[in-house]
Amino acid sequence: TLDRAVDGDTIKVSYNGNVDTVRYLLIDTPETKKPNSCVQPYGEDASKRNKELVSNGKLQLEFDKGDGRDKYGRLLAYVYVDGKSVQETLLKEGLARVAYVYEPNTKYIDQFKKDEQEAKTEKLSIWSKNGYVTDRGFSGCVKEKNTSVKIETTSKPAATEPTAPKASSEPSTTTENEASSASSTGETETFKNCTELRKKYPNGVPSSHPAYQSKMDRDHDNYACER
Repeated sequence: TLDRAVDGDTIKVSYNGNVDTVRYLLIDTPETKKPNSCVQPYGEDASKRNKELVSNGKLQLEFDKGDGRDKYGRLLAYVYVDGKSVQETLLKEGLARVAYVYEPNTKYIDQFKKDEQEAKTEKLSIWSKNGYVTDRGFSGCVKEKNTSVKIETTSKPAATEPTAPKASSEPSTTTENEASSASSTGETETFKNCTELRKKYPNGVPSSHPAYQSKMDRDHDNYACER
C-alpha cells in the first residue's frame, strides 16, 4: 500500500510490514528534492503526475531478475496502478527519460525506449527544451519568480550540470538552507536522538548535513529524522 509519493520516480510503500522506499526501474525524472541541488524544469510536474497516478487505484510492484534493492537499500521495481505501468505513463507524457540501465534488470527496456521516443518525437515536456536532457541527467534549474519590479542583481549562480541521482531525499526548503549554512561554516552537531534533532531541525536533515547520523536514517534514504 502507498505510504506517500516522494518525487517523480520514487515512492514510499508499506511492504511486508515495513515502510520501504521504492526507486522506479529504468527511468529518471528531473530533481525536486535532492539535497544541495536546485529544482529542475518539469520536476514538479513529474512529481505531481506520479502522485496522481499512484494515489488512485490498486498499487502493484514487479521485480526484475537482478538485485531487488540498490546500495541504499531502496526497492527497485516496476510500478503499476490497476495494471497500468506508471513508468510507461511518465515516459509517454515526456516527464521521464530512460536511465540507469543495468543488466539483468532490463525486462522492459525496449518498450520504455519506444515510449520515450514517442514523447521525444512530439517534443513533450522535457523534450521541448533543446539540450535539457543529457546522458547524465537534466541540465538547468527553475528560475525563481521575482515579486518586485527591480532587476535582480544578486541571483544565485547557475548550477552546473548535476550528476545522475543515486538516492532521493525529501528536505524542505528551510532545512536545505540550514544544511547549506551549517556545512559552509564547518560546524559539527550531535544529537542523542531524532526527538532532540527535530527541536532544531523540525523536518530532519540530509546526509550532507553535519548533524546527520546514519543510525537516525532508518529507511536508508539518506535523510535522517524526516517526519
